Amino acid sequence: MATKNSSVTEFILAGLTDQPGLQVPLFFLFLCSYVITVVGNLGLITLIGLNSHLHTPMYFFLFNLSLIDFSYSTTITPKMMMSFFSKKNIILYTGCMTQLFFFCFFVVSECFILSAMAYDRYVAICKPLVYMVTMSPQVCFLLLLGVYVMGFSGAMAHTGSIVSLTFCADNLVNHFLCDIFPLLELSCNSKNVNELVVIIVVVIGIGMPVVTISISYALILSSILHIPSTEGKFKAFSTCTSHIIVVSLFFGSGAFVYLRPPSSLSLDQGKVSSLFYTIMSPMLNPLIYSLRNKDVKFALRKTLRRKTFP
Repeated sequence: MATKNSSVTEFILAGLTDQPGLQVPLFFLFLCSYVITVVGNLGLITLIGLNSHLHTPMYFFLFNLSLIDFSYSTTITPKMMMSFFSKKNIILYTGCMTQLFFFCFFVVSECFILSAMAYDRYVAICKPLVYMVTMSPQVCFLLLLGVYVMGFSGAMAHTGSIVSLTFCADNLVNHFLCDIFPLLELSCNSKNVNELVVIIVVVIGIGMPVVTISISYALILSSILHIPSTEGKFKAFSTCTSHIIVVSLFFGSGAFVYLRPPSSLSLDQGKVSSLFYTIMSPMLNPLIYSLRNKDVKFALRKTLRRKTFP
């Protein structure tokens, strides 16, 4: 694949910074964040799997969100941490394209799993009497299938677009991962079609979920305002706050990078912005859902008691 389209057989990832004084502190910072990400997401997956009272549509999607976040972080963070100690953080051409594919797959999948979770909250609050019928196991499975089909389609479009490029001599990727725009910068042929593909896929991958989430929460807000009691309003809204925080963090940072013209954002700014949705979001998601969720905290206490006093 490398010899067909370019003379480049490997890339060098520039990493987050080239300042020696920051290498060791940043390594331990990202090591801690990765450990928190792995423990938090695998812990949430385990809790949902072990506790039958969490086998509901909401936690079905949360289970998959944690699975995506864990896989997503593992695709990026270990290779990024190598740049803090390696003089040249080399990645083979095929390895770079593989990382790009899984990076795009998990990013797009997370966009659509968040929109599925917003739809679930809409049905739970606005149509509670038909919730279990509307969000039946068959419907949840079809929604999840749609999530991963969209993720696969987006990843294939982005990766196919990059594979078609020709890389001549420069193989230094000014990023800590094989991302789309840094690879486009290294191409020595026309990039107009490739940039158009990026825009179309990103608008679909971010635009469709954002519209779904916005409509869902507009209807939820309208329904909450019609609840007569203040306590009822607070209880209804509290079930959505965790999801709103996660959506704002993920889509806000992602839109800042991908929904702006490449010329208006330097690659160094892009690297810093990318940290929010590649490193921070997978780490914070399980913490946000755990600390603000009585069901998860109850399941954790129940599981710990079960292990301590079998």
